[in-house]
Amino acid sequence: MPHGLLVVNAFLRTTKFDELYHILLSSARECGMELSVHTNAELAPIVESPVFEPKQYDFVLFWDKDVALATQLTRRGLPVFNSAESILRCDDKSLTYLALKQAGLPMPRTVLAPKTFPAVGYPTLDFVDATAEQLGFPIVLKECFGSFGQQVYLCETLDALRQKVQSLAGTPLLFQALVQESIGRDVRINVVGERVVASILRQSLNGDFRSNLTLGGAMKTHTPTREEAELALRAVRELGLTFAGVDVLFGADGPLICEVNSNAHFKTTLQCTGVNMATEIMREIGNRLEAGL
Repeated sequence: MPHGLLVVNAFLRTTKFDELYHILLSSARECGMELSVHTNAELAPIVESPVFEPKQYDFVLFWDKDVALATQLTRRGLPVFNSAESILRCDDKSLTYLALKQAGLPMPRTVLAPKTFPAVGYPTLDFVDATAEQLGFPIVLKECFGSFGQQVYLCETLDALRQKVQSLAGTPLLFQALVQESIGRDVRINVVGERVVASILRQSLNGDFRSNLTLGGAMKTHTPTREEAELALRAVRELGLTFAGVDVLFGADGPLICEVNSNAHFKTTLQCTGVNMATEIMREIGNRLEAGL
């Protein structure tokens, strides 16, 4: 029986996260696999010491964003799903943009904010004015690290944009043109391996430009078009992921990649579609282990 290490974050132990971990453990057993759960805080002091014996595990299911720890586990010889590199490229929205832009995948028009430091701030905001001229209003301002639609702001005017950027000085940021055709709605396409296994349409019910369910959105099953499915699969391939949730927008000239989630919360997908992403993920890992990948 394959034995895996399920790595979770020590400091995100809410009911929502614990339910997800329970589904993963249950699905592993159904697939003839065993998972031992340990937090990043438990592993950090011992991962490079003799106390930690990597040979007791066949793989790591890394359900966290602690990229340094994922790298350490990889260096101890363990196959890690998803890889540290792919998690980093998804967690940092600027790296997601750079990777997918290089691959020629369609995304909203984007400008990356120049780097500064909290103690320095932005003594000048000329770059904000130039960005606004390039993208036009409204502008979506995103912190490069964030989940569940948080740390994403809609700015309607130059003054509002300048004030928000100044308040976030020192935080990695990017600017995007608002995709008018997709205001308040998008598609979450769940990919495992080379397959689209489930898809849902998310729709805001309160006028919010974001469609996230945690912000009050509704969901229903969605059959992706060929173009949507191929775009999601390409994004996962370019980012080196084994599994992911890909958020796709409705653009005037076709679908656009919004974001890619390396460890997307799949409970809502299960509720909406009946597809258990945890089972699909465990089967894919099992197949890869058998194939020696």
